[in-house]
Amino acid sequence: MTTTSMAPAAAGHPAPPRSAGRATLAGALRSEFTKIRSVRSTYWTLLAMLVIVIGVGALFSYGAAQNFSHIPPGAQAASRAHEIAQATQRSLFGLILGQLIIAVLGALTVTSEYSTGMIRTSLSVQPRRGVVFAAKALVFSAIALVAGLVASFASYFLGQAILSGQHINSTLGQPGVLRAVIGGGLFLAACGLLSYGLGALIRHTAGALTASFGLLFVLTILAGFLPQSWAVHIDKWVPFNAGGAIWENSSGVHIFSPWTGFAVFCGYAAVAVAAGLYRFRRDA
Repeated sequence: MTTTSMAPAAAGHPAPPRSAGRATLAGALRSEFTKIRSVRSTYWTLLAMLVIVIGVGALFSYGAAQNFSHIPPGAQAASRAHEIAQATQRSLFGLILGQLIIAVLGALTVTSEYSTGMIRTSLSVQPRRGVVFAAKALVFSAIALVAGLVASFASYFLGQAILSGQHINSTLGQPGVLRAVIGGGLFLAACGLLSYGLGALIRHTAGALTASFGLLFVLTILAGFLPQSWAVHIDKWVPFNAGGAIWENSSGVHIFSPWTGFAVFCGYAAVAVAAGLYRFRRDA
């Protein structure tokens, strides 16, 4: 009597393939990290951000040092305290342009797969769309935060080295300075996440960048043309003004406190990411 065997492989027949198992977050993280580091645009974008943030900060610091050197010696003592108070903000001024560059990488992290059609392959390998979306966001956030902190600290130290020639530099031990420098890195990471969410929502690189630049840069300029009676209520809610409060190290009358402003800015980023996730899960 012949019995049917459930052995893994009969003679001359290959064993059936094993199930790949459930797609996990750890596997998705490894996959997304491999993707983002294998694209040359990642390195060029991060390098451009570092050069711009550090270079602009150094330029503004040099200009401040030169202007101070031309002040008559008798008047320098009166303006020294003001210059020291502004020293941190001057050296971090490049973050204004750096936010736009990290926004490019944030959008490309998700829109590049739509432009090439690779998103279908990604979802066939990792069918759990929420896991794929979260892995992309986590990998990008980690890279953006590390790069942002490097850019912020390097810009600060170079700027203060330039300003120290006129003895108008600040130190990390002074009130609010360390928070401002660390905040510069946090600000860049949040800018990138805002753009990432818009990229997932719009799915087109040009459209995502237009929306990101509009929120981060153009809206700030337009707010400057508002009547004063409006500006006192609206300025603090403008994304850049809210997020920039954490690194500008200044206390405007109509601006949120540093951490409150950054929380508002993170709220904008969270809304963009949530909207992107909603669309990604429905019809990615």
